[in-house]
Amino acid sequence: MGQTGVLLLNLGGPDRPEDVRPFLYNLFSDPEIIRLPFRWLQKPLAWFISTSRARKSQANYAQIGGGSPLRRITEQQAKALKAALADLGIDANLYIGMRYWHPFTEEAIAQIKLDNIRKLVILPLYPQYSISTSGSSFRLLEALWENDPALRQIHYTLIPAWYNHPGYVAAMAELIRRELDQCPNPDTAMVFFSAHGVPKSYVTEAGDPYQEQIEACVRLIMNALGRPNPHVLAYQSRVGPVEWLQPYTEDIIPELAAQGVKTLVVVPISFISEHIETLQEIDIEYRELAEEAGIEIFRRVPALNDHPGFIVALAQLVKESLAAPPRTFADVNTLRKRVKLYPQERWEWGMTSAAERWNGRLAMLGFLALIIELISGQGPLHMLGLL
Repeated sequence: MGQTGVLLLNLGGPDRPEDVRPFLYNLFSDPEIIRLPFRWLQKPLAWFISTSRARKSQANYAQIGGGSPLRRITEQQAKALKAALADLGIDANLYIGMRYWHPFTEEAIAQIKLDNIRKLVILPLYPQYSISTSGSSFRLLEALWENDPALRQIHYTLIPAWYNHPGYVAAMAELIRRELDQCPNPDTAMVFFSAHGVPKSYVTEAGDPYQEQIEACVRLIMNALGRPNPHVLAYQSRVGPVEWLQPYTEDIIPELAAQGVKTLVVVPISFISEHIETLQEIDIEYRELAEEAGIEIFRRVPALNDHPGFIVALAQLVKESLAAPPRTFADVNTLRKRVKLYPQERWEWGMTSAAERWNGRLAMLGFLALIIELISGQGPLHMLGLL
């Protein structure tokens, strides 16, 4: 009989400085990330963006040790999850499928076939579903399944989202509680949830449930926390000439300081592993912004990584999914229609220096607009005399 397998999905990240440019190239080559009117532009544009951003991105990674810790942490999670599943009586092989860097999803699938896996749980390491994260990986897997008869012999099931799982919620509340208890006045500290942003059109036009799930997740965590602390939700990593989910983290921090808030406990709500957006964007950029604005105490809740309670929650998710009716690619939320890349009626430009963006929409949209303007000779930058 075939084995049971669990495939963990994540973004991936460059391990070394020399990996940064090819990582960015892979990211920007994804047609689900950047939706071009002409497919022949995909590779040249990816080369242009990755080449122009590589040096700056390498400098950002240098601030956190030269590369992303995401692969190492995901491997630790896989090892811990395998042991937790064994405690539940489930003997499973664990696989890691990164979307844009090694080990690639295709590499994991090749190994799954070699190992004669016949029952597979596909588990994204994103608590909330978005068409730009879990959705992108699901669409890649669906294409692999459609083109490979051997894969269609595997009985698979998807776990699209798990933001509301009690074990995950409890683990998040525990980590927040620890940070609050380190503050001089634990009950009055502002709990600041910072989620990765997505373009607003993903939600309003494409039906992405991400914002709804983020907001529900915050409510569940605050209820589990059981403390009277004020809290706020904002979205980070905004870049590009489109409106993103608001409020923006970089705007709310100075506003809170102006209102007299002195203590922030920042919670990276959409990240379960440390990576550049927690270690560089939050810990360095937003900390500096908070200090300049007058925030006196800035504490950041660590990512879950291989937190024991979190790992047990993942094991429970796998066990529950194996017992439930399978969820297939056809069951997963998909785009209702093509999302317009940049609305002509409104232009916004924002930029943070962090390089690893788990959806990457930021620089891509801006560079696509630039390419279109270079081709057409029209657009806001021309009107402003910038081109």
